[in-house]
Amino acid sequence: MPADRLQPARLWPGDVLKVGAVGLRTRPMRAFLSALGIAIGIAAMVAVVGISSSSRAELDATLDALGTNLLTVEPGTRLTGEQAELPLEAEKMVGRIGPVRAQSAIGRVDDANVYRTGKIPVVETNGIVPYAARTDLLDTIGGTIRSGKWLDAATGSYPATVLGAAAAERLGITRAGPDTQVLIGDEWFTVLGVLAPAALAPELDSAALIGWPAAGRTLGFDGHPTKIYTRSAERQVDAVRAVLGATANPEAPNEVQVSRPSDALAAQQAAGEAFTGLLLGLGAVALLVGGVGVANIMVISVLERRAEIGLRRSLGATRGQVRTQFLTESLLLSALGGLGGAALGSGVTAVYAAYQGWLTVIPLWAVTGGIAATLIIGGVAGLYPAIRASRLSPTEALATP
Repeated sequence: MPADRLQPARLWPGDVLKVGAVGLRTRPMRAFLSALGIAIGIAAMVAVVGISSSSRAELDATLDALGTNLLTVEPGTRLTGEQAELPLEAEKMVGRIGPVRAQSAIGRVDDANVYRTGKIPVVETNGIVPYAARTDLLDTIGGTIRSGKWLDAATGSYPATVLGAAAAERLGITRAGPDTQVLIGDEWFTVLGVLAPAALAPELDSAALIGWPAAGRTLGFDGHPTKIYTRSAERQVDAVRAVLGATANPEAPNEVQVSRPSDALAAQQAAGEAFTGLLLGLGAVALLVGGVGVANIMVISVLERRAEIGLRRSLGATRGQVRTQFLTESLLLSALGGLGGAALGSGVTAVYAAYQGWLTVIPLWAVTGGIAATLIIGGVAGLYPAIRASRLSPTEALATP
């Protein structure tokens, strides 16, 4: 075959990978440290997204178990700035709304504090609030008893109380029983039960709940509800919510606040998403630093391997093949960091979720997106060194000591 028709040897994909991996095999520690910089950024991104997704999955599971059709009614404020008050008949009127399946209420008992003994200073209330409670409250909010039992028609008429989870902890009470008593106002109340944490009614965690009749007779409770809880048909929640204020207080519907726990939880999720965005930004910065490290390593590699580049060019390697070699090396380095970071981030997510008792959720887009980002950064970081290597002339490269 005539010399002017000779073509350079073609590099197949397998050959490209072998040639590109030469720099990684000959300098393993440098390659490891460079890949580690990228791995840390990817691990941070995957772990942040995975932990946030696992937390939301646990929250959604809790809401699904308890139900999202719980609406609450509370008194707002008057135009003068004073605290408003719900009518005595508010609970019954709310119960007349067609789609409402169940309703219950609590009423704050003013001028009464809760103490473990009579020797505690009056100002040390520990934030425990006494409430009159209906006997069907627990079923309406989806709460559970951790110790003892709940109020019924009989015990609700006597000086007996059920403590919220936080209230019991602050009072040093771990179990309910006939010998366990607390002082509410000037009366001793037997601790009938202790609640588990109430996910959809957190105000009950720091409460001492008393039967409605007993609160009126022994503590002077005026009978006005402080908060009304309602359960509605799932498809009618928004319709019920629209009329709750006017139904609970027809004379002053603007003095009524209507909400549902899912709104508060949505706000918590929004705050969590903002925090996630911040951490993702930090992960992106770490990823960028890793990309700069890859570019630096590749430039140094070109300078150190000028003789190798000159020898390859002298043996017939084209500029395109040299460029492909160093670009492939940069991509391999980034791919190692991306895969390692994705595995590390997934492992951190799994360990943390298991520790918290959550379901482990790692979105596929976070893993694939992270690896794709490393390849893009690796390609960009390795492009200049690859072009620089390909432009070296064989004689100049071989003449380098």
